[in-house]
Amino acid sequence: MAHYDLIIRNGLVYLPWGRVETSLGLRGGRIANLNVSVRDEADEVIDAHGLHVLPGLVDAHVHLREPGKEEAETIATGTEAAALGGIATVLEMPNTNPPVVDDATLAWQRQRIAETAHVDVGIYVGATHQNTPELARLEQAPGVCGVKVFAGSSTGTLMVADDAGIEAVLRSGHRRVSFHAEDEERLRERRGHFHPGQPYGCHAQWRDPECALRATKRIAALARKTGRPVHILHVSTEEETAFLAGERALVSTEVLASHLTLTGPECYERLGGRAVVNPPLRDQRHAEALWKAIRCGLIDVVSSDHAPHEAALKNKPWLECPSGLTGVQTLLPVMLNHVNMGRLSMQRLVDLMATGPARLYGMATKGRIALGQDADFTLVDLGRSWRIEDSWIASPAGWTPYDGMVVRGAPIATIVRGQVVMQDGALRTPNRGSVVRFLP
Repeated sequence: MAHYDLIIRNGLVYLPWGRVETSLGLRGGRIANLNVSVRDEADEVIDAHGLHVLPGLVDAHVHLREPGKEEAETIATGTEAAALGGIATVLEMPNTNPPVVDDATLAWQRQRIAETAHVDVGIYVGATHQNTPELARLEQAPGVCGVKVFAGSSTGTLMVADDAGIEAVLRSGHRRVSFHAEDEERLRERRGHFHPGQPYGCHAQWRDPECALRATKRIAALARKTGRPVHILHVSTEEETAFLAGERALVSTEVLASHLTLTGPECYERLGGRAVVNPPLRDQRHAEALWKAIRCGLIDVVSSDHAPHEAALKNKPWLECPSGLTGVQTLLPVMLNHVNMGRLSMQRLVDLMATGPARLYGMATKGRIALGQDADFTLVDLGRSWRIEDSWIASPAGWTPYDGMVVRGAPIATIVRGQVVMQDGALRTPNRGSVVRFLP
């Protein structure tokens, strides 16, 4: 008879080789046994009968806003939202104030995560023209998941939009570089055709499919030129998916749950400024193309691009309201609803939200349920129907574009390195987060 810190009994467990009904033994923050016996004991036992036991899910694209915009989000509230939504690990974007672009800001971020995070966190370091010579060293810093390049749509120094600048970034270091791919030159050329107060749907006209495709093509060409792998964040157009099918050797891809779920023009008419995000929510043609790309294996990761703003700011007229949606807490419920609607399998969801992010970013001990891996789990009731409401959202922003949406499928527990952080809709073990360890 063996003793464990925690046993998860009789769950439908998604192992790398398929789904099996089994009981898992966890010890010292790691997976110690994939098939514990009925006689084995533990300090705590979770009865997972009828529940789906997934590897701890990853949201590889969040903006926790701290430092600089704590009125909209903090590391504490954003990781609480993640835990409530069944997310065990988040990867944090660098466009804070000040931005995460050097040793000092990275050190501050690591310390703040240790003090306040509820789930594990990886940190993107932002690329600028000024810090490019340091990127090869910075990408190796503890907790860093990789380099993020804003090739358009950013402000201040946190943007590298020209080919020479992007090439210099790609020649500094070796890990996969992630891109916000919108063409800055096209955005500037077309800006004069639009003015504040026009319908919110104009957002998708200004930031049109050509804007995304141009940037994606340029980045892929520079990846081929330098031999450096790149990751195109929030692919949103049919045109990009058609092009990227021929670029798999060096280019990986991410799609957002919002682009799979919310479509124009209806979303702009219903949500107003709460539908404004970069790249924009598009019409049904593009959403169907993204689903096709998921079904054929082109997409590597599904994320949220959680980027909260206060509700009052989102209610401003178009071009005065900031871009960005809340999403880390609703990512899994929305995707589980898609599973129930037959748009993807649970095994494919695990691939997109656990195995895929772990593989691309080099999280060697996360993303799979296997002996010796981090004891990260997301427990799911696939049959539970419920309504997403603004009142459920932990972010100080206090709203979700999915308010009022009835979904089928709910996160029941979030376990991070053997600690039950969330169970039955409530935060149970606060402040257990740590920075993620990445392969060099």
